[in-house]
This record gives sequence, C-alpha cells and structure tokens, in this order.
Amino acid sequence: MTSNPLRDPRDRRIPRVAEPCVLVLFGVTGDLATKKLLPAVYDLANRGLLPPGFSLVGFARRDWADEDFARLTHDAVKAHARTPFRDAVWQQVYEGVRFVPGEFGDDEAFDRLAETVAQLDEERGTGGNYAFYLSVPPKAFPQVVGQLKRSGLSTPPQTPAGVAQPWRRVVIEKPFGHDLASAQELNAMLNAVFPEHSVFRIDHYLGKETVQNILALRFANTLFEPIWNRSYVDHVQITMAEDIGIGGRAGYYDGIGAARDVIQNHLLQLLALTAMEEPVSFEADSLRLEKEKTLSAVKIPEDLAVGTARGQYATGWQGGVEVPGYLEEDGIAPDSTTETYAAMRLEVDTRRWAGVPFYLRTGKRLPSRMTEIAMMFQRAPHLPFARTDTEELGENALVIRVQPDEGITVRFGSKVPGSAMEVRDVNMDFAYGESFTESSPEAYERLILDVLIGDPPLFPRQREVELSWKILDPIEEFWAGHAKPEQYPAGTPGPSSADALVARDGRSWRRL
Repeated sequence: MTSNPLRDPRDRRIPRVAEPCVLVLFGVTGDLATKKLLPAVYDLANRGLLPPGFSLVGFARRDWADEDFARLTHDAVKAHARTPFRDAVWQQVYEGVRFVPGEFGDDEAFDRLAETVAQLDEERGTGGNYAFYLSVPPKAFPQVVGQLKRSGLSTPPQTPAGVAQPWRRVVIEKPFGHDLASAQELNAMLNAVFPEHSVFRIDHYLGKETVQNILALRFANTLFEPIWNRSYVDHVQITMAEDIGIGGRAGYYDGIGAARDVIQNHLLQLLALTAMEEPVSFEADSLRLEKEKTLSAVKIPEDLAVGTARGQYATGWQGGVEVPGYLEEDGIAPDSTTETYAAMRLEVDTRRWAGVPFYLRTGKRLPSRMTEIAMMFQRAPHLPFARTDTEELGENALVIRVQPDEGITVRFGSKVPGSAMEVRDVNMDFAYGESFTESSPEAYERLILDVLIGDPPLFPRQREVELSWKILDPIEEFWAGHAKPEQYPAGTPGPSSADALVARDGRSWRRL
C-alpha cells in the first residue's frame, strides 16, 4: 500500500496531529487544570491539532454529571484560553467530554472509568489510546497508578500481528520526589505499572518557545558556538524571579522551599541546555544523553556556607502595597525555616566550561517577575582607548529572556556620536512578538500535544531527575543543619548573603 507523501514527517505543510485518543484528567477542579490544562486542550482543538474523535474524561470527587464537567471546562476556556472562542470548535470538544465521579481509593469508580473509556472507543473511535494526566498531589500518585493497574487501564490489549497496538501513557507533574531517595521510590512505583517510554514527566519550562530556542540559537547558527566556552565566557547567571508571594500554596510550599520548587527542575534544566554539547540529532535519546552528561559534570561548592545563600521574605512594600512576610502568611508556622529565596554557585567540570561559574538564583517577592539566562563575556584583554573613554563600558552579554517579553538581547560596546571617542554599552534586541506573526503556543499546549503524539524530547528522563537531586541534596542537608534563612524585605532583590556570594568573585548580579 502506497503511503501518502503529504504525511511525510519532513513536510512542514502538514502540522503534527494526534491520533484519536482519550485524555483522562485527574484533579480537574484544581487551579492547574482550570487555568492551564483545559484551556490548552481547547486551544489545540482550535488550532486543528486534535482529531475529531478526541475525548476528554474528568475524574474527581464531585457528584457531577457529564454536563457539569462540560460547564467547568467551558468556563475555564472562556476565562483562560489564548485563542478566540468559536462555537464550532467548542462543540467538537464538548461532544467528547465525559465525567466519572469517585475517590482515588474507590475500586468501583475506576471500574466505571474503564467502562467510560471503552464506550468512547466504540462511540468515537479512540482505538484504546489513553493518556492519564495526574494533576494531583504527589502523595496521591501511588494510589492512582495502582488503581490504573488494578482496573486494567494501564495495560493495552494484545493485537494481531501487523496491527498497531494501542498505547497507554501517564503524565506526572513536578515535584518528582523531594530528594533522591523519594524520586527513586516514585520511579520504581511508576515503572512497575508503565514502561519508561510511557512515563512523561512535565516540566512546563521545557515547553516554552524561548527554552527550545536555546537549541536553535546554539546549533542552527555558526555565530555563537565558537565563543560558547571558557575561552570567552566569564560567567553565566540563570535567574527565575517572582514578584508574588506564596498565595494559597502554603500547604504545598512550606517544607519544600525555593530550591526544591524551582532550582531542582527548572533552573538545572536551563543550565543543562545552556552547557550541553551538541547532540547527534534532535531525537529524544540523543538530547537527553547530552543533558545527562552535563548534569553529571556539575560540581557544587566545597564550602556551602559561602557558595550558597538562602532567604525568606519579610514584611515590605510591593507595587505600592504593604505585603506580609512569609511567616505571617496564612498556614505558615511562625518558626518555619523554609526558604523563599535560594542562590548557589555551581561549576560544570568539562573541558568547555572548566573554571566558569554558573550562578543560579530564584526567589519570591522580588522587585519584578522575570526568567533569563545571561551569558556574561570576559572583558577585552587590552583596550587601545584612554581609561576615561570606556568608563561606561560594561561586559558584553548575551541574554535569553524566557519570560516575560520573550526574546534575546546582545549587549556590546559602541562609540557615542560626537567628536570624542567615548564607548558605551548598547543593546541589539530580538523579540518574538515583533519578529514572527505566529503567536507562541502556551507551554502546556506543546507538552500535551507531545504526550498525545508520543514525542518525548521535552520531557526529562528519570536519570536527569536523579542527577538533579544529587546536586541539590547535599545543599539541602547543609541548610537543614544551619541557621534560619536570612530575612529580606518584600520588594527588594534578596538577602545580602546572595550579593556577597557573587561579590567574593568580583562580580555582581544583574538588576531585577
């Protein structure tokens, strides 16, 4: 039988479209589902990336009928979808919406779930292809996964030779454990039910266009690779700053802290993409292998007292409004030692990066919201200008803006117009919003589509998760045995110990 040449994966005229399948969503009433996941499903349908037979099944404790879940989905789409609301698209999604009420420990509820998806196979031709999205607290993972195994939902039926076997996939949200031991325990539990290639660990940062563009910037151009090394780079700063507090996340955040919440996953993934060697291809195995090599080469400071810093926001002013400190937030114990700010100096012990410090920092209640990777270059070894001519000349820099205002800035020196030779920093800027007519899809759109298609490059493998915990665990153990985090007023750039961390090397943080 002749294949359709228009379905050649190299043909960019045809977008990647998932085959008929069912997405089963656990935790449908949570913020993640209503603000991100349900709108992302609609946006995919609106972009024509979901098949007509696609079905969405919600599972929760609510005593709801299908129409109640459909109403929740409709309201979430109206409030948070990035694409315009169209009745025809909504009708397409609505026809596949189902709801199963029940508790995670209720065998009958999961049996009803199995009956529901089997019925969808008959009615909508979904072919036994199921993806299970666990948007639930990590403590519920074992119970849900165990129920999927008991009910037979995790095991696809055997098919005759020559007939494609249906697939079953499971999606879990961070955190992937709270240390190395718990991450290994979580992985063993998952792999007892699902093969590793069917486990998709969501780190939504990897779905962002600017993060994926790191690979294009480095490996699709000849301009940057020759200087992407220790011979030219002085240091690298990777920052994720938030201008909000913990909000209603006290139950999750207290005891976890900034380092486990952000550095272990988001920032170490950004470090890996920045420092990795060129992969043989963009295939998942090649990409993951290079990231794993990089993470395995990361070295933490010998003296953690001076090579790391942590803080906790205190009462202060944010946006002209007085805000409470972390210890005054609802649900937080007055003696909590959970950090809301973490910074550390890491090195990547490879020939390319030997001796180049990577400074990582993240925090809440900082002056602004931003995530960026700043590659700071060495100063010219000799300047043929008078010292006064270059007083305002700083370091050359390449800054990848992950959010907001996604894009890339290159900073370099230029002569100031006039009769005198005065050199000052100028910026050359690329912004996604100005350079492309296409709008960037929301990260969860890309990741959900990749799950349904079965495309894994943007999902970290268990080995990456374990290597990240091996980096962070010694630091967390050191912090646990020492004094409380240093207080910093809300709305300021963080604790003074973080400034001292980079000042010891004769450097300073980029302004937030």
